[in-house]
Amino acid sequence: MAMAVHGGGSNPQTLQFLSNVLSQRGPSALPYTEDVKWLIRQHLLSLIDSFPSLQPKTAVFTHNDGRSINLLQADGTVPMPFQGVTYNIPVVIWLVESYPRHPPYVYVNPTRDMIIKRPHPHVNPSGLVSIPCLQNWVYPSSNLLDLARNLSHYFARDPPLYSRTQRKLNSAAGPNPNLNVNPRPGDSSVVSSNCSSIERPSIPPSQRILPPSPYASSSGSIVPQRPTGTDDPNEVFKRNAVNKLVEMIHGDIVALKKTGEGEMDGLFNAQAALRQREAQLKKGFEDMQDEKEGLEQQLQMVLMSADLLQVWLRENEGKMTKLGSVNVDEAFELCDPLSKQMLDCTTFDMAIEDVIYSLDKAVQEGVMPFDQYLKNVRLLSREQFLHRATSGKIRAAQMQAQVASMAARASHYAT
Repeated sequence: MAMAVHGGGSNPQTLQFLSNVLSQRGPSALPYTEDVKWLIRQHLLSLIDSFPSLQPKTAVFTHNDGRSINLLQADGTVPMPFQGVTYNIPVVIWLVESYPRHPPYVYVNPTRDMIIKRPHPHVNPSGLVSIPCLQNWVYPSSNLLDLARNLSHYFARDPPLYSRTQRKLNSAAGPNPNLNVNPRPGDSSVVSSNCSSIERPSIPPSQRILPPSPYASSSGSIVPQRPTGTDDPNEVFKRNAVNKLVEMIHGDIVALKKTGEGEMDGLFNAQAALRQREAQLKKGFEDMQDEKEGLEQQLQMVLMSADLLQVWLRENEGKMTKLGSVNVDEAFELCDPLSKQMLDCTTFDMAIEDVIYSLDKAVQEGVMPFDQYLKNVRLLSREQFLHRATSGKIRAAQMQAQVASMAARASHYAT
């Protein structure tokens, strides 16, 4: 069941209706993408302002493959000036899922007393409309307002509907060249332009209005009007000149359109490349920030270590002058048991390394048997491994103690 909003123009009810249906979320949301919903709203409001007879609705549309989906539509009538009288052609404009990037579906919606004209250059027997405006749809310049104006223009040149009762009367009465039918204003039935039994009232030259659109057929060519016996030759010449000028302008528009599409594709490609480079620059900038923070932390640690060394130098600078000649082995005193244990482990490790080197020389010179060499190397390697494992544990404990000391000094400096 379709849900409609009544009232002409962009009244508050219409604005509220469009805002509600386009802002819905979840399973009941319309299938349009978020980046075009505002443009769809503007297209519908512009259409309603100029054509109040068309009103927005939501209804279920069934595709040819059987899929059903809830879409927006503009339902109502399009005015059609014909032989000095304005008729109202009932139409339905469906906004498909890919609108406005793709054209909408337009259907002529005849009432019970109307029949679709067959054949018609722009309307098939099912009522689907095909005009150059839909075939040459260009996003984002094309819109519903221009579409409605083109529908009115093309329908005026060749009405798509005519009255069912009028057709029966014409079939029963037969051709009558003297019959003159003048349709009443406001009547929704349209007399077919191909009925030879109806004599159209001639329009005075002063009331002739040139068509506002240069497109006369789906191929885009201009079909010149044949002058009647009452046309003034000057008027005919002017009309042909205007048609020729319109044809030239149309060719220029097509060329400009192709050029613009090519430039737009180039700009889109450049935009995509720039966005990719922007993402790469952002990632590089973040990596540089992380590296900067790491370097600042290392700098703080180096500065704190330098402060500790300077303090130690100031404390021990006077001792060198008092002691005179100092034994190198006795110059450094171990400050804690961990340091003493670390020194012992390192000493044993280096001594075992020297012994193994000497054993290698002895084997090469043939002084020691090879089996005795393997036995001694196995024992020494096991002992060396134990000393190295102990050194690793001591080094980890010293590092933890040093970090705690630096943190304490940093908090002291901060206060």
